[in-house]
Amino acid sequence: MSDKAPFEMLGLDHVVLRIQDLERMRKFYCDVLGCTFVDHDTDLGLYQVRAGSALIDLVPLSGKIGSAGGAAPGIEGRNVDHFAIQVTPYDDDAIREYLSAHGVELGETRIRGGAEGEGPAIYIKDPEGNTVELKGPADPSYDVFAGKPFETVRDSLG
Repeated sequence: MSDKAPFEMLGLDHVVLRIQDLERMRKFYCDVLGCTFVDHDTDLGLYQVRAGSALIDLVPLSGKIGSAGGAAPGIEGRNVDHFAIQVTPYDDDAIREYLSAHGVELGETRIRGGAEGEGPAIYIKDPEGNTVELKGPADPSYDVFAGKPFETVRDSLG
C-alpha cells in the first residue's frame, strides 16, 4: 500500500456558508466583493456565486440544506474561522479605499501565509460576521516579514 494519496489537491473548490439574510449576503459578495452569480435552487435553498475559480454557496438556515446543519451558531459562534480569496491586482490602498466606501470594517493589512507562500492579506467581515481574507500574491521577499504589518514591508523594501 502506498503512503501517497491517489489524488492531488488543486485548490479551493467551494465554501458553503449557512446564512440568515440571503439578500444582504448576496449584495456583499456580488456587489461589494465582485463575485458573479452562478445559479440558485429555491427548493434546496442554495445560492451560488463564483470567486475566481471557486464557488461560495450561500445557504439560508431556513432552506433544506441550511437547516440540515442544525441550529445557527450563537452570537459568539461561527460557521467557519475564515476563508481566503486570492485577489489581483493587490493594491492595498485602493482595496482599503474601496471597501471603506462600501462601509466594510477593515482590519490591519499584514503579511500572512497562504497556499502559494507569504503575501499581503487584509481581513474583513461579511454582513453575518464570517471572516474573509483578501489575499494578495505571494512573494519570496516577504518570507522574513511573516505576520508583520504591511507598512513595515513597504518601508523596508522601498
